[in-house]
Amino acid sequence: MTPTPLVVIDVVGLTPRLLAHMPNLTRAMRAEAALGTVLPAVTCSAQSTFLTGAPPREHGVVGNGWYFRDLGEVLLWRQHNALVGGSKIWDDARRAHPGYRVANVCWWYAMGADVDWNVTPRPVYHADGRKSPDCYTTPPELRVDLTRELGRFPLFTYWGPKAGIASSAWIVKAARYLLERERPDLTLVYVPHLDYDLQRFGPGGAEAVAAARAVDRVLAPLLDDAAAAGAVTVVLSEYGITPVSRPVDVNRALRRAGLLEVYRQAGMEYLDPWTSRAFAVADHQIAHVYVKDPADLETARKVLADLPGVAEVLDGDGKARHGLDHERSGELVAVAEPDSWFTYYYWLDDARAPDFARLVDIHRKPGYDPAELFFDPSDRFVKLRAAGALARKELGMRYAMNVVPLDPLPVRGSHGRLPADPQDGPVLLCSHPLERTEYAATDVKSLLLSLAGLR
Repeated sequence: MTPTPLVVIDVVGLTPRLLAHMPNLTRAMRAEAALGTVLPAVTCSAQSTFLTGAPPREHGVVGNGWYFRDLGEVLLWRQHNALVGGSKIWDDARRAHPGYRVANVCWWYAMGADVDWNVTPRPVYHADGRKSPDCYTTPPELRVDLTRELGRFPLFTYWGPKAGIASSAWIVKAARYLLERERPDLTLVYVPHLDYDLQRFGPGGAEAVAAARAVDRVLAPLLDDAAAAGAVTVVLSEYGITPVSRPVDVNRALRRAGLLEVYRQAGMEYLDPWTSRAFAVADHQIAHVYVKDPADLETARKVLADLPGVAEVLDGDGKARHGLDHERSGELVAVAEPDSWFTYYYWLDDARAPDFARLVDIHRKPGYDPAELFFDPSDRFVKLRAAGALARKELGMRYAMNVVPLDPLPVRGSHGRLPADPQDGPVLLCSHPLERTEYAATDVKSLLLSLAGLR
């Protein structure tokens, strides 16, 4: 039995509300269903659930990052697929059909994944501290082919103040290249563009409409290619972005309560997870709070519960209720109010902020920082300085792109908590009829295997 080819497109931030502005997508799809998500409703957790059919308590991806207790470090945006526990969709597919071939184009945890073709953003980290745009692929020669055909992966439009449609367009072209040349049985495609302006400006304005239309234009050729190849196309999203106006400094509250410790070097303060009694790993509208001594749990819980903008503090029972009872989770998990989100900030004086706070530096910050999507509005010369830094980079000189604001107020959209309204939640679309009008995130793997004729 030959499996039906599948093209699965993860359009980040897509909701039923935005479909009205995406005619190419709606024309290509024959069925629409509501899609449940997981807590936290963030990329790494949701994608891991889609591909394993398991909640975070089983696959272990409790957020976009967490506190690695054995290392004593907070690490976000790791890339090794071994961090995801459980049987992935390609494992199940190959048991039913040996030789099942999979292409992963920028879904997370790509490196080390047992797939046939892999493409994932991966800068060149030079020995002198410079960072150059590039990608990682398997097989290695695919990187050469894609760079020749499409140009170098546009890393600086994938995230940061200049994040925009160019990175999503490159990813879609890479998927089309693989679909035409290799004809995979399963092609996974990650399209991040909606994430940017919906966080910058919120989901209800003209910017959101323009972003949806831009994604729709970019997707159209891929949708046509998939149909011509006889593939079933599934388009889904991990979460919806909702309006926010209140940043919540959860780590600063823990510090003022005497629970969080810092150490100082060169006049800058750094989070000290080794000596802190409690600290938070902020991840959009969710924060994992790690409490070293059980005797401090009630104190930490009260600090969080009394903080304006915190809707709920999950203990062991609460985590179990949401499928988050995994050893990687914090002893407590804070959930923000609908209009709020959590900053990672732990310093009490901006003069003591670490230098990476003003940079796009997703790996050194001990929490997610959506302010990286903005040029600092308080700096009149910020774009001029950014241009100068880029010029130094092109000349092979070291540079610091210190353009990110320390004021989080410009952020207007966030996600992570469970949606209150299905119109603001994820959606699942299919080019073939669906049997149901609603699916849980844990149903996605089974659905895809069924659409492929493997179940």
